[in-house]
Amino acid sequence: MPLRRAYLTALAAGLVSAAGFAPLSLWPLTLAALAALLHLIATAPDWKRAGWLGWLFGVGHFTFGNGWIATAFTYQAEMPQWLGWIAVVLLALYLAVYPALAGLGAWFLRGRPSSLILAIAGLWTVTEWLRSWVFTGFVWNPLAMVAVGPWERPGLALAAPWLGTYALSALVVLLAGCWWLAATARPLWRKIALTAAPVAAIALPQLYAPAAQPGRMPFTLVQPNIPQDELTDPTKYEAQFRRAARLSAPLRPGERRLVLWPESGVPDYLRPGYPQAAYDETTFAGDPKAARVRLGQVVGPGSLLLTGNVDLVVRGGRVTAADNAVTALDGEGRIRAGYVKAHLVPYGEYLPMRSLLEPLGLSRLVAGTLDFRSGPGPQTLNLEPWGRIGIQICYEIIFSGEVVEDGNRPEFIFNPSNDGWFGAFGPPQHLAQARLRAIEEGLPVLRATTNGISAVIDANGAVRGHIGEDVAARIDGRVPRAHAPTPFSRVGNWLPLGWAFLLLILAAVALRRARR
Repeated sequence: MPLRRAYLTALAAGLVSAAGFAPLSLWPLTLAALAALLHLIATAPDWKRAGWLGWLFGVGHFTFGNGWIATAFTYQAEMPQWLGWIAVVLLALYLAVYPALAGLGAWFLRGRPSSLILAIAGLWTVTEWLRSWVFTGFVWNPLAMVAVGPWERPGLALAAPWLGTYALSALVVLLAGCWWLAATARPLWRKIALTAAPVAAIALPQLYAPAAQPGRMPFTLVQPNIPQDELTDPTKYEAQFRRAARLSAPLRPGERRLVLWPESGVPDYLRPGYPQAAYDETTFAGDPKAARVRLGQVVGPGSLLLTGNVDLVVRGGRVTAADNAVTALDGEGRIRAGYVKAHLVPYGEYLPMRSLLEPLGLSRLVAGTLDFRSGPGPQTLNLEPWGRIGIQICYEIIFSGEVVEDGNRPEFIFNPSNDGWFGAFGPPQHLAQARLRAIEEGLPVLRATTNGISAVIDANGAVRGHIGEDVAARIDGRVPRAHAPTPFSRVGNWLPLGWAFLLLILAAVALRRARR
């Protein structure tokens, strides 16, 4: 294939491959695009060409897959909206390094089709794992997401407890490899078998709908429907509070229950000790105790409110940073526990290299100039008699193997979020990734968002209740039961890395046999 045509094909295949993610979920296009990439790498004349082909595939893949990021710039008055798509492309240029490394490495094991397929599957696992932590990590939409089925039917993703997310991505590559082999397979029965196998592997598990397993603790999950352009408007704070309060009233007075509010659920500062100027724009200026008592009165005796809020870091009488937090308040307004978000969004919650970038006119996408600080990591809050609860705020839930405290397993994970600046594609993709965390950890995930999509996800990854976008509503029920610890929950990302090592060993064996 001529050089220019090969490069354009790789770029186009990358764009098409991202159509397999939610909300489109056109997984056959992802498999076909990956099959095209395998063919391009197999026919590349040298390792440099293979690397460039993988990189161009990645540019297309991540530009389409992360296009929702551009929407965030429509809510940032200090930077022009057109800068959003430049940011998306620049991010794609970096993230494409990972498919490039996978393609480059696989080229050296290309002696026969089977060795190439096994090699790129193993290397894709390793590079996705690298993408999860290098430069703080950005692992949005691993290939495994195309294996997540319709909302009540987890599909092939049910294999995640034994594979982990990144090895599930390898399985997607292996299925795409079947289609590549089918293109030249002989005889006809083999072509048909290779074509049908991936379809059966992904489609048939979607017929299985696991039974619901409600648990013991009642909950009320609230989506107040706060538009992103109103979220930080002080003139709207009281109306926002009243809307959330109206949706939080107990069904039975005095009932013990959990009330779940989203990230940014409370505009008030709930803790004392801040400079007076910090309280001036809140609902109860200078009186955090009154704010807490009012929240306790809203949920009522016997209830525990878990809500997103912002805490401040004060040193020497001066506010130096902020915490994106979740605070647990009982019916009397007492703070029972708190959690601080650990995995922060670069350029969203803090501005890297602020001294260099701020003079150039760049700022955070989230309103304000005060950077957030990182918390200690996953924690399980012991909030008996309401239960043992893990917290993951917003985008923290996308990081496979990093959502549960080691040796301190919760009964479920609470995932408050604000998806209002994620556009049309971001919220369903975020929900799909939360479902995959539930499956591989064997833990329910309850998501409360400002304006959608909020959901109750059981330990099988099935959505048992949801509130769509731009709707103010509540969900009442009982927290689904957790499964016993899964293989993945016991060993974490050593599991997919072990599968990757096995795939690479098999690729080397296949290559050696091809050279005999």
